[in-house]
This record gives sequence, C-alpha cells and structure tokens, in this order.
Amino acid sequence: MHPITVSINLDAPLQRVWDALSDLENQKDWMGDVDSLTFATDQSQGTGTEMIVATKVGPLRLNDRMLVTAWEPPTRMTVLHQGTVEGTGEFVLAAIGGATRLTWTEDLRFPWRLGGGLTAIASRPILATVWRQNLKRLRSILDGVAD
Repeated sequence: MHPITVSINLDAPLQRVWDALSDLENQKDWMGDVDSLTFATDQSQGTGTEMIVATKVGPLRLNDRMLVTAWEPPTRMTVLHQGTVEGTGEFVLAAIGGATRLTWTEDLRFPWRLGGGLTAIASRPILATVWRQNLKRLRSILDGVAD
C-alpha cells in the first residue's frame, strides 16, 4: 500500500505538542478510532514500548499490537504495527515559529482475509478522513490548555 499522510498546523509550541502526542495512554482522548489502549510492557513511553490498541473504523474492529521503534523527542515517533494489519506509523513534528506542523504517515498492509490490496485502496480515503479528524481533536485539546 502507498503511505497515507495527513498534516495539521497547531498553534502550540513544539514541546507542548510533543508532550500531548507522547502521552500514549491518553491518545485515546483524541484518536476517535481507539477504543482502548493497554501496555504490554512495564514502560509507557520510549523505544521498546509495546501496546495493544483496540481500534475501530466503521465495522472493522481489531486489536493492533504496536511497538515503538523510534522515539526522538520532541520531533519524531515511529511505531511498528504487528497485528492483523501490519506496517508502520510515524509522527513528525516541526517548529514553525511558535507553532508546530504535525505530519502523520501510515503505511499499512491488509491481509488477504481482509481483502488485501483491494481493502488497502478502498480504505485510503476513509482512513485519511479518520486521521484528519483525530488531528483536529488533538488541536481542540491543545487549544483548551493554557501555556
């Protein structure tokens, strides 16, 4: 599958955006496709953190096992999806003056039993919409927090 990339400009400093993004346990507060998140390791941040994320997009419900493979505060976090749907996800943050540009890229592979490449193609606009909405929810959370 070709990667899906969504971005947003956030009127918040880089460190504040990183702090919200890297609070993995609370990502469910702004990720509408996350039902629950449970850590499979003692650590809850940093490279090597593993988590089981119950996700839902429309009728599709999966337990996504994720491993944090890169943790570069305050600019980059990468996860490896090791569940039914495999691939990588990455958040990249860049300072733009006193604001922050957040770019989210996912490169996912669907198994043949879920339609493989056809599902990958059909899901692109749906997933991009879901992830854009997630970024807007993150913006709302950041806007509600005073510096």
